[in-house]
Amino acid sequence: MKTLVLSLVVAMALAERPPLSYDAPAPHASSPVQQVPIIRDERVHPAADGTYSFDVETGDGVTRHESGGPGGAQQGTVSFTFPDGQVFNLQFVADANGYQPQSPFLPVAPAFPHPIPAHALEQIERGRLEHEARARENQRQSSSQGQAAPSRQYGQPQ
Repeated sequence: MKTLVLSLVVAMALAERPPLSYDAPAPHASSPVQQVPIIRDERVHPAADGTYSFDVETGDGVTRHESGGPGGAQQGTVSFTFPDGQVFNLQFVADANGYQPQSPFLPVAPAFPHPIPAHALEQIERGRLEHEARARENQRQSSSQGQAAPSRQYGQPQ
């Protein structure tokens, strides 16, 4: 029995242990990684007043130009070609009014004013009539008491 236990201990000591480190997987030969060259990379790092700019163009046709000024205002353009040959262009401005992109590829909201559905018009009319009735009731109550009752609605002083 002692021999069996001793042989098991020796076998465990000699057994190959799994590696405790992780190596990145080897690249697949079927999907080579294509490095895209940088054709142009011109940068003006931020000055004391916050102005900066950069202009980058890659070998696959992607271009990006951006510049910024004091107060955080930015403007720029991005351009690249889709696999089907369409050229994507985007111009943007980012300032106190927010980010404002412009491109024919961006979705466009429907034109306003659009037709208001009949059920919405009915609700608006009912709300108007209720508001008028409430105003008449307040007027009636204030005139019957001989003194002006406090208004339940905020508005311009009369």
